[in-house]
Amino acid sequence: MDTFSATHFHDPDAARTYLQKLRWSGGRVCPHCGVVDHSFATKKIGVYRCAEKACRKDFTVTTGTVMESSHIALHKWLQAFSLLTASKKGMSAHQLHRTLKITYKSAWFMAHRIREAMRAGGLAPPMGSGGGAVEVDETFIGRIKGTKVRPGVTHKHAVLSLIDRDTKQVRSFHIDEASASQIAPIVRENISKEARMMTDEAKYYTVIGREVASHETVDHSKEEWARGEAHTNTLEGYFSVFKRGMKGIYQHCSEKHLHRYLAEFDFRYSNRSALGITDGERAAKALKGIQGKRLTYRQAYSQGRPETPF
Repeated sequence: MDTFSATHFHDPDAARTYLQKLRWSGGRVCPHCGVVDHSFATKKIGVYRCAEKACRKDFTVTTGTVMESSHIALHKWLQAFSLLTASKKGMSAHQLHRTLKITYKSAWFMAHRIREAMRAGGLAPPMGSGGGAVEVDETFIGRIKGTKVRPGVTHKHAVLSLIDRDTKQVRSFHIDEASASQIAPIVRENISKEARMMTDEAKYYTVIGREVASHETVDHSKEEWARGEAHTNTLEGYFSVFKRGMKGIYQHCSEKHLHRYLAEFDFRYSNRSALGITDGERAAKALKGIQGKRLTYRQAYSQGRPETPF
């Protein structure tokens, strides 16, 4: 873990300068009208005014981002991005609260906004293009206390993940249940027709498996974990990190927040050190995802209570 030796981790002005260089490397962009390099500095430090006659609005480097309207110092935001992107199994809001010396409520909200920045936006290229192997598997995490699917059965969150063995990228989705109706549309949208799909023996992969170049399975019920290239062991490793983080660090996760936690673990895995990405590069990439992802505290809290502090 970095010890925050860089100046931008300690000084708000240096943090603003760092973020401006990162976000506006191709010229200062007005977040209101999109014009590039047609603005000027106002008397307020860090505040610029668009010079377009139809706009003329003020903005800062955090306008239109997950950091907008935040009263937390910008250098603490950079520390939080560094901490959350470098911690393999995540970092609890309570730990952020203690480390950054901010309130627990602020730390919880800050963490969710950082997860929004990590969340991939736009259309992603299909996995397995060119005949690459793609593993597909599902897992179950947590419980909704007091909720019963039927008498005596508590409901767990179902998660479907796909990993491209060539690009080493993972994509995870919260699904209502492990069924063909839930899984097939996600596979169709994310896997190339040229792909070689690897799954376990679950029957809900059978139909969608006919739509790709090849579909190989392993039978876990017979303790068959690999047969040549046919296996889902890469995803099993990812699920291991994900579950340890969710159970050991976060402990509680509302169903409506699960997509953000999945985005967090997907982001770190797809940008991990084993792929040659440093902690600093990973944090910088997350910071580049802050644009256009507003999240208010009311929106976040209404979707479920914070994870249990410890």
